[in-house]
Amino acid sequence: MSAPISNPTPSSDDIVDTTPLLSSNGSHDDISHNQGRRSVRRQSLREAARFLRQASSRRLMREPSMMVRETAAEQLEERQSDWAYSKPVVVLDLVWNLAFVGVALAVLFLSTNEHPETPLRLWIVGYAIQCLLHMVCVCVEYRRRRRRRVSSFSTIEEGNLSPGSARGESEQYVTLAQFEEDGTSAAKYLESANTMFSFLWWIIGFYWISAGGQTLARVSPQLYWLCIIFLGFDVFFVVFCVALACIIGIAVCCCLPCIIAILYAVADQEGASKEDIDRLSKFKFQSIGENEKLSGDTQTSDGGIMTECGTDTPREHFLAQEDAECCICLSAYDDGVELRELPCGHHFHCACVDKWLHLNATCPLCKI
Repeated sequence: MSAPISNPTPSSDDIVDTTPLLSSNGSHDDISHNQGRRSVRRQSLREAARFLRQASSRRLMREPSMMVRETAAEQLEERQSDWAYSKPVVVLDLVWNLAFVGVALAVLFLSTNEHPETPLRLWIVGYAIQCLLHMVCVCVEYRRRRRRRVSSFSTIEEGNLSPGSARGESEQYVTLAQFEEDGTSAAKYLESANTMFSFLWWIIGFYWISAGGQTLARVSPQLYWLCIIFLGFDVFFVVFCVALACIIGIAVCCCLPCIIAILYAVADQEGASKEDIDRLSKFKFQSIGENEKLSGDTQTSDGGIMTECGTDTPREHFLAQEDAECCICLSAYDDGVELRELPCGHHFHCACVDKWLHLNATCPLCKI
């Protein structure tokens, strides 16, 4: 478990740079804007991590390690949201739902001579309308995110050209936030209502199919099997999403280094650059030997010593046994391993934290 090295607790009134490893102009408006964006992150993976924290023994996974995993779940959830509204995924989603609408219309046209006892034709029409509403909501959200990205780039360029216009940038951020909130509230409500209605509509369709029984398969085979296919696809997607969420939650808690390595390989750099990371203090860890413990040369009875590398007057930090482990990979520090100390005072394996900082220029433990 990594612990800070006697750092004073910052006051709640202080302004804390949430990306201290990135080169920036230090504008307070930029900080406020970034904090506002993070406040709307979805909570599912983070809640899964908290649930596993409550179910797990503290001996297996202590509090700081769980805090790191909550931060990683937050970061993964944000990236998952960005990937879900990337252009290829949006196009696939639209084509998929359009195919459902096309199949529904074709079957309705070909089954004009079928007269089922239950209103299956009405259920299919309702299902197609849900697909169309979903397509509209996806398009609105995709355009909003694209507009926000373009506006952010233009704001950054204007700020670089006129660094003294802090007030104007602040007003522009407020206007943009209000515009996004007003423009997407209706789409969000529509998407939520459509999701709730789709759940109720699935129950109604299942009831009508069950009430008709095998008679529907003989009297109206096309409508019957189309309803069965639509109901089956919905069940498959629900089971797939639940299983995927469970796998990701378990992977974040138990295999966090693997998740970070995958993100490091496939994601674009949005955190600190290699030069910024290399400027951070690097230490070598040396465990306390039996001779040192018996002679009483150190102030601790166990643990080890962190010695700064690459300086003429290296600093040394004594670590207790419970602090001599990496919160990311949950492995104890071995002799001679290289550690990275962040400006906040927390320390991790270089191999673990360097990849994290490449993705997010904040401490995975305290988010500073």
